[in-house]
Amino acid sequence: MNIHQVQLDSPSVIAHINAMQSVIQRMADNSRSCKLWCVPLVSAVLLLVVGLSSGAYALLALVPTLALGLLDAYYLSLEKGFREAYNQFVDRLHHGALDPSEVFVIAPVGPPSNLFWKSLLSPSVWLFYPAFILIAAVVWLTPFLGG
Repeated sequence: MNIHQVQLDSPSVIAHINAMQSVIQRMADNSRSCKLWCVPLVSAVLLLVVGLSSGAYALLALVPTLALGLLDAYYLSLEKGFREAYNQFVDRLHHGALDPSEVFVIAPVGPPSNLFWKSLLSPSVWLFYPAFILIAAVVWLTPFLGG
């Protein structure tokens, strides 16, 4: 056995894998939080618009929708990059090709811009946020509000 070969059950490897899983989980939680914040923020804006009977202000609901949608895609792209790094790390570990210098180097894999654009096209983003844009547009165009 090569003296520099990393062992599967090494405490360092286990700690590295746990750290990577933790980062992936944080990115997934952040993405989820964007959706959780979008619902009450957009609802509050639209309730205020209805209360004021002025549909023109409904477009203000686009601000949190677009900001949180972009932030959600960003977190999702980071999650995908970290998942790929995790998969590559485990694959190299199982094939005995992992260099000890790779342990505790935690960074996403892939060009950030490519991952971001792919994340914007993810169903978890493009099915969720456009619904709020549509609702804001309907409120804006509703004649009984006097907009």
